[in-house]
Amino acid sequence: PSIVIKDDPSPALQVRTYAWNAKLDLSIVTDFEEFAVYECSTRPKRGDKPSVGRINYYTYKDYIEKWDEIAGIFSKDAVIQGSFDKYAAGSKGKRGTQTVDKAFLQEIENWRELLAKNFAKNNKAITEEELKFATQRTLDRIIFLRICEARRIEEEGKLQSAVSGTNAYKNLFSLFQAADNRYNSGLFYFRKGDKAHTSESELDTITPKLKLDDKILKEIIGGLYYPSPYLFDVIPADILGQVYEQFLGKVIRMTSGGMVKIEEKPEVRKAGGVYYTPTYIVDYIVKNTVGKMLDESPTDVIANRSEAKVKQSPADKAGTLPSTKQEIAASFSSRASKKAPRNDTLKILDPACGSGSFLLGAYNYLLHYYLGKHSKNAAALLKQKNSPIYEIKSPSLGTQGEGRGEGGIYALTTHERKRILLEHIYGVDIDEQAVEVAKLNLMLKCLEGEAGTNLKLSVERILPDLSDNIKCGNSLIGPDFSDGLFSDDDKKINPFDWNAEYPAIMKKGGFDVVIGNPPWVRQGTFDNEMREYFESKYKTFAGTADLYTYFIEKGVSLLQEGGLFSYIVANKWMRANYGKPLRQWLIGHGIEELIDFGDKQIFKGATTYPCIIRIIKDRKLDSFRAINIDSPDFSTDLNRYVTEKAFAIKKSDLDPESWNISDVGSI
Repeated sequence: PSIVIKDDPSPALQVRTYAWNAKLDLSIVTDFEEFAVYECSTRPKRGDKPSVGRINYYTYKDYIEKWDEIAGIFSKDAVIQGSFDKYAAGSKGKRGTQTVDKAFLQEIENWRELLAKNFAKNNKAITEEELKFATQRTLDRIIFLRICEARRIEEEGKLQSAVSGTNAYKNLFSLFQAADNRYNSGLFYFRKGDKAHTSESELDTITPKLKLDDKILKEIIGGLYYPSPYLFDVIPADILGQVYEQFLGKVIRMTSGGMVKIEEKPEVRKAGGVYYTPTYIVDYIVKNTVGKMLDESPTDVIANRSEAKVKQSPADKAGTLPSTKQEIAASFSSRASKKAPRNDTLKILDPACGSGSFLLGAYNYLLHYYLGKHSKNAAALLKQKNSPIYEIKSPSLGTQGEGRGEGGIYALTTHERKRILLEHIYGVDIDEQAVEVAKLNLMLKCLEGEAGTNLKLSVERILPDLSDNIKCGNSLIGPDFSDGLFSDDDKKINPFDWNAEYPAIMKKGGFDVVIGNPPWVRQGTFDNEMREYFESKYKTFAGTADLYTYFIEKGVSLLQEGGLFSYIVANKWMRANYGKPLRQWLIGHGIEELIDFGDKQIFKGATTYPCIIRIIKDRKLDSFRAINIDSPDFSTDLNRYVTEKAFAIKKSDLDPESWNISDVGSI
């Protein structure tokens, strides 16, 4: 109450710093007497005046006269209806402002180059593959430990102290080795035969032998502490995932003379860059697959998001078949597997997981699901020796959300967060670095919202070993690629044996949910032997087809009966000649939803024409729900938009030569 918000720089700097790190568009500072609104995409700096970023300001004297304006933007109803999002979108910062993900991406790209060049300079015998591994792994370890410090899981300043004198790399490595005992993660794995680790392939015999200059480490680690603007206890795991997705678009190369270069990957260069999937797309796909399998209302699961409730169709009310195309479309909202929800056995896969954005989305959904489930039974669970939840005595809202029961506010224990991750989340990617980053992002999510005081280190290591969950390989090509019919270039192709890698899951029939955003790569980039393999293995094969068509077929094949599949892919298959086999294949399978974004752009900086497709395994459906996105407002609440705009398409009405998704004359 004693602070004058208009003139005091400290509350403005604090809220702008929090919001910038969380990548939020707007924040509000108020003590009722004053009400200041800040646009938060501008990087905060100490010394900023309190007016920097302030786009609106009211006092209590304005409230009566301007109440309609204030309530129309900032009230709960306005937020639910999307008015706040529209206001935020119209208040974005000026050109040249730098969001936290872009700023941190520049930092770690610079650090990668410094590390790679210095490793090469001081270790003349290092190979290109060893250089890639050492650079990525060292950077990941430093960032991971700095985040743990910020979350009070590690002592604040340990990294800084380790490199303050001489022998910085040796001292830093002592921290890494201690972390192996503490975390049980493949990120720190130096001792062969350590029973805590399940995969000998992750053993690091490279980085312990290397040399690195003190100056380099001091510069990198110094950039992670004050006056750095980064609050690592605030930056969400999905934002770090988006940073890493961009980061992985470039790769370290060594010339014949030993020079180090950082280059865009060929596939990224052809695509014009890396474009991560927006969070609202991930949320929609997760909610309509994982959420359906859990048989949960999304409003009960996803924290801080308002979702439109699905309208009950006449069929649900009267027990009769719906008669109009809108009613039929609405009925798809509640259609789910005929099997009972699989809650504790649900297996979720992204077969082209990249840095793990869809896996993070699914894991986040499950965390909120279990938190809500356990909170309802808190009184009984808290009496158990190994309760999956604990009561927050002095609650401060973390990014994992909170569960409220009759007795108070609860959070999941680290042990329970580990269990959920290990039992439900699976991923595969052909890029080994992407696999390691996906593991890192999931581990950070596992620790998100956790404080050091809640960790019982004497009982168990903190983190799970994800080597049995997240694996490296070519999801589309099996071990039969090299059976004599084709060339034996296994290292480049990296065939993946699903039955051998996930034996228990495949023996039971497959995964329950397959989600993701597979590569959009035209087949012309592959050699004849790979095209011959695709032709022999995939019914959706076409000579000029995009790789995502095979990922669709493969993804569905990995599901057990009644499982749910959903991808975001390009919509060209709907009309292009190469899409005809896929269209024919889909007619015979359980496609239940198709969202066509047309020319609406969802990937920043790229001109794409995407669609979302959802399939239920082994269900003979005569019709499916369809949506044409024809408004720029869809991103504020995609679920509500789809519910309001959906219509039904009869498969028998579709032209096999070209699918025209229209509500004119369909039903």
